[in-house]
Amino acid sequence: MPLDRVILTDAARSLLDEIVAEHGPVMFVQSGGCCDGSSPMCFKNGDYMIGSRDIKLGEVAGAPVWISESLFEIWRHSQMILDAGPGHGAGFSLDTGRGTCFLSRSRVFTDEEWAEIEAAEA
Repeated sequence: MPLDRVILTDAARSLLDEIVAEHGPVMFVQSGGCCDGSSPMCFKNGDYMIGSRDIKLGEVAGAPVWISESLFEIWRHSQMILDAGPGHGAGFSLDTGRGTCFLSRSRVFTDEEWAEIEAAEA
């Protein structure tokens, strides 16, 4: 079974469950650092226009997670950990104003994990 490029913490799962209960299916877009810093943005599924150069990292709890090609090149060797913690959320993201917001964390894949990913993507 291939490694996931993106995973979800329990805290993020709780926030996601709350948002899905209120808004229905959602999607995530990892912001590249413009107006809202580098926050993971949560939108109603389909409310964000995916570009031809965006890459789907994977899914968490049924929600697709997208990242720009240029940002993916920087994160290529890392697993994205979608987390949640105290904060206000980013601009148009559905976590805004809840007192808890989504956060991106990462860890570098081990050499063994990277070999497995390369083999799966070949």
